[in-house]
Amino acid sequence: MKPKHQRLVLLVIALIALIGAGLLAAWALRNQASYFYVPSEIVAHPPEADRAVRLGGMVQAGSIKTDPDGVTIHFMVGDGKANVPVVYAGIVPSLFVEGSGVVAEGRMGKDGTFVADNLLAKHDENYVPRELKDMSGAQAKAVVSETSQ
Repeated sequence: MKPKHQRLVLLVIALIALIGAGLLAAWALRNQASYFYVPSEIVAHPPEADRAVRLGGMVQAGSIKTDPDGVTIHFMVGDGKANVPVVYAGIVPSLFVEGSGVVAEGRMGKDGTFVADNLLAKHDENYVPRELKDMSGAQAKAVVSETSQ
């Protein structure tokens, strides 16, 4: 066989092996993917009860209620179009407050309540360190320029 044909055969074999590895990886990870939903999507098309999903939205004002056990909380996550009730048992992140963004990882219950296993609180993009919070813009810039020199 000519060297040109040998290279072509090796290239075809390598391509088949690469495609096979990709298909094998996709098949192995098919149940490990965690889909992201917003409340209006989860209300319109709820996922299966045992499927791991993520629910993202804003914690509705006045919706956080703590059970007497002190660990379980109930709250509503909304996106402006729909609200989804969520229950979570565990330690809440310090940034978790009403009106803030949240991503809840868990499963949809049979009664329409999202049962969260993990909460990820999100802060806004206007972060200001505590030390600079009470300063004016000019004072904050002066402090930053002093520390960066």
